[in-house]
Amino acid sequence: MAFTDKYGLSAHAIITNSENEILVLKQTYRDHRWGLPGGSPEPGENLKEALIRECKEELGLDVTIKYLSGIYYHAEFNSHVAIFRCELPDNPKITLSSEHSEYAYKKFEDLSEYQQIRGKDCLNFNGEVTFRSFS
Repeated sequence: MAFTDKYGLSAHAIITNSENEILVLKQTYRDHRWGLPGGSPEPGENLKEALIRECKEELGLDVTIKYLSGIYYHAEFNSHVAIFRCELPDNPKITLSSEHSEYAYKKFEDLSEYQQIRGKDCLNFNGEVTFRSFS
């Protein structure tokens, strides 16, 4: 990689409700897409610290990280995404930041193709971290 190349790194949470639906947030920026809670590390942060901070900012809640389930390379964005299985406190009251306009728990079939793959890998975790590349 050359010094001027752009590369992304982020950490995102798979959080489910009692029906095994996945929590997603609707962005107020770019294309207003639905995505998993999380984001990129700040200078000096590791991925775990970044995920905890991002979830606190985006949801107004502290998450508990259970495990790292997968790391995914997305060629379109020249970016790696780490997916963690997380839990919210009992009876959570989600308070969104200005980065998101709404949240929902969605069934697998209502998620994007990549979110479905990453979500299934996470919820079917067998103790071995999954690595995949998407072109």
